[in-house]
Parts: sequence; C-alpha cells; structure tokens
Amino acid sequence: MERRRKVPNPLALVVLAWLSMQPLHPYELGRRLQGSGQDRHIKYTRSSLYMVVEQLAKAGFIAARETVREGQRPERTVYEITGSGRDEFYEWLRELVAQPREEYPQFAVALSLLSLLAPREAVDLLQKRHTALTVKIQETRKLVQEAADSGVRWIFLVEERYALAMLEAELVFLTELTGSLGDPDYIKSWQETFGSLT
Repeated sequence: MERRRKVPNPLALVVLAWLSMQPLHPYELGRRLQGSGQDRHIKYTRSSLYMVVEQLAKAGFIAARETVREGQRPERTVYEITGSGRDEFYEWLRELVAQPREEYPQFAVALSLLSLLAPREAVDLLQKRHTALTVKIQETRKLVQEAADSGVRWIFLVEERYALAMLEAELVFLTELTGSLGDPDYIKSWQETFGSLT
C-alpha cells in the first residue's frame, strides 16, 4: 500500500536523486534539471525548487553542508542527502516503478464531457489535437534520435521513449474516437438527446 510522503511533490524525488550523486546548491540543481531535460517532465519554478529544498531539509532528508560564495555572486547553501533521505529516495522510486498509479490528466475530464459538444464540433477539435500531437511526436522522435546519435545511452532516454509511446497510443485512440463520432447512429442519438439544448 502506498504511504503518504512527507514531501510528496515529484520535484522532491528529482532533487533527492541529484543530491544522491553529489552535494549541490539549489541554483545548480535548477541548471542540472534544465541541462538534463528533466524540466520537460516536471513543472517547477525557481521559487518552487527552493521551497522543495526547504521542505526536504525540514523533513531531515537533506542537510546544509556548507555556504559558498563565487566571485560577486550571493552566498549559496550547498545541500547533501542524509541517510534517511537516501532511504526515502529509493523507497519512493521503487514504488513508482513497480506500482501503477491513478493519474488525473485534464484530457480525461474533457473526454468525460465530450458528449455535450455537437459531433461535428467534437470531430473538428479532435482533429486539431491530432495535428498538434503529430507535430509533438515528430519533435520527440527527432530529439530522441539526435540524443542517441550524439552518444546518449538508451537508459537516459527512457522517459522520452515513454512519452513517445503515450503520444502514439493517444493518436490511435483519437483516430478511433473521431470515427465513432462520425457514425450516423451516434449523430442521430446525439441530436435526439442534445439537439434541442443547442
């Protein structure tokens, strides 16, 4: 059974991961997130990163190691992972890898309300989504290929490959859904149910 985390923000898991490799200050953590491309999968701001660092320190998962100053820059606190932080990281990571979780994407909410749109409008909107997804798939394939060509090992591209698989699966789903919305029986039943409301 999944247990409640002291710092449940997924950004905390990534911070723990980076600090398990070496002590860093939050500014450098932000640079590493961007440089590794992990910022494409985790939404955060500079302030939310600092907030998560504070929460992890308060929970005892990381600790201030030293304060450094480089040139004219302001002082920065370097953090390192603690023993309990390392335990938290591996337990959390193993749980996420092994156990499927219920996720709540906004598109699923829209799909649950799709019948309130006229079939033709729903089809038009889904075709726009199809076009946008096709572009995103092409961009992701290019990114993965360029990374592989530059020597990035496949294990460091698994999150992009997963994202690509999800996008491709959604494309298949959209094609089937669009066909169903154009079915004359559905259009007739929609007009009987909702036609008088529009």
